[in-house]
Amino acid sequence: MLVKRLKVALFMVMIVSVLVACSEASENTSGEETEQEQELVYAAANDINDLNPHLYAGSMPAQGKIFESLVENTEEGIKPLLAESWHISDDGTVYTFHLREDVTFHDGEPFNAEAVKQNIEAIQENAETHSWIQLSTKIEQCEVIDEYTIEITLSEAYYPTLVELSMTRPYVFTSPNDFINGGTKDGVDGYNGTGPYMLSGHKTDEYAIFEANENYWGGAPHIQTITSQVLPAGETTFLALQKGEVNFVFTDDRGADSIDVEAMEQLVAAGDYQLTRSKPMNTKMIVANSSRVDNPVSESAVREAIWYAIDRETIAKDIFSDTETVAHTLFSSNIHYADVELKERGYDVERAKEILEDAGWLLDGNADVRTKDGQELEMLLYYDVNSPSQKTQAEFIQSTLKDVGIQLDILGEESTSIANRRTTGDYDLLFNQTWGLAYDPQSTISAFKSENAYMHTTSGIEQVDELYEKIDEVMVTMDEDERSALYADILTIVHEEAVFIPISNGSMTVVAPNELVDISFRQTQFELPFEQMRFE
Repeated sequence: MLVKRLKVALFMVMIVSVLVACSEASENTSGEETEQEQELVYAAANDINDLNPHLYAGSMPAQGKIFESLVENTEEGIKPLLAESWHISDDGTVYTFHLREDVTFHDGEPFNAEAVKQNIEAIQENAETHSWIQLSTKIEQCEVIDEYTIEITLSEAYYPTLVELSMTRPYVFTSPNDFINGGTKDGVDGYNGTGPYMLSGHKTDEYAIFEANENYWGGAPHIQTITSQVLPAGETTFLALQKGEVNFVFTDDRGADSIDVEAMEQLVAAGDYQLTRSKPMNTKMIVANSSRVDNPVSESAVREAIWYAIDRETIAKDIFSDTETVAHTLFSSNIHYADVELKERGYDVERAKEILEDAGWLLDGNADVRTKDGQELEMLLYYDVNSPSQKTQAEFIQSTLKDVGIQLDILGEESTSIANRRTTGDYDLLFNQTWGLAYDPQSTISAFKSENAYMHTTSGIEQVDELYEKIDEVMVTMDEDERSALYADILTIVHEEAVFIPISNGSMTVVAPNELVDISFRQTQFELPFEQMRFE
């Protein structure tokens, strides 16, 4: 009888053990599904391209996950990142950085002063490409003091040095093992940075996969996998969000949103998504080519008339659903040094007509387009084909300019093509935006005289020599009052010449699952702190 009871007891223990094991297996399976569901898959209109951090073809949000800089630009000012501390010489020409000692590159290579020196020298070897950043023209040498101390010497004092060292590119660091021919200007063999994520897979024009860096010096990120899924902006991305094929969209580094405001609001109203928007970061604008002497756009009167003929209030209200604010100047007044009193040019069709009449652009008979000396008042505006809002703005501006006798043709192209046009000067008008809160005014203004940026925009104006001289002066002066006065002069010149025609002050937008928390923004409009995000 005792034996029988023991057998029954043993049998019951076995049953309970099996049930517990099944329960644990079920819980583990459920946990694995939860982890899979917690992957972020974001829609991107463009491929990540070449992520060489010392060149400019790559996606900046992607580069921001992989590579890091010595210092970080925050709302409270410049803070430590890969450098724990630094010292600036009294004359402003020598910067000494004390590096973190607990950092390695993704390939295991140590991050130290020698690695910093090799990276900075690789960047400077290609300094002409980086000429839009004045710092690239100031660095004379980079010297290793000891294993974790580096010294950078400039040819002269340059007040934006720390700001430009904090940018997403080019002054960030990749493993020296990735160098080709001893540098990076000819390309790289891999993308091994020090950042919170590592590139683990990439199929051109389809997807890129980023895995959490478990050895990240700042602590492993909460979200294990982030996938960039290449999808056409607009309806395709909207449907993918509805189906759950992607679960995250944000304003990309070209200033374009993957879906329009109405689609965003529809997703939020359905209950599965949240919308988060940053403070105003940049100015969306139309850039005019003042050097294009064979086109009416080279005349300041024509540019000013265009400025008056744009109904910014309607654009902000109807196209952006009041998510952006009207811009009347190149920089909003919250940008340092940009609170300058400038003439406001509001929407005034009659004033636009008057300016054109005075400049000799006349309407003959029943003609719809003004002419002058036999030339029609016709221009071409390029917009980003992947930006629904830019296309809508282009069509709206086209119709309002018609009211004043200007024939505006519009053409959508890929953002890389438009960027190339800006560099080569092959454009009349194109949409663009300022570098943004963390970079301005110095970065956008430095780019006024750069062949790789806005030189064709500014080089045809009457005061070009004075403008360029003042830009050189403002970057090196150590006197705060003098710097403020120079910035005021610079902003006044380009405002009067109407070469940068402001439209709206933009923000960065995120549409994400309701369960995602700790969504925040950096001071830059080009990247997000994905490593801080987590699912509840």
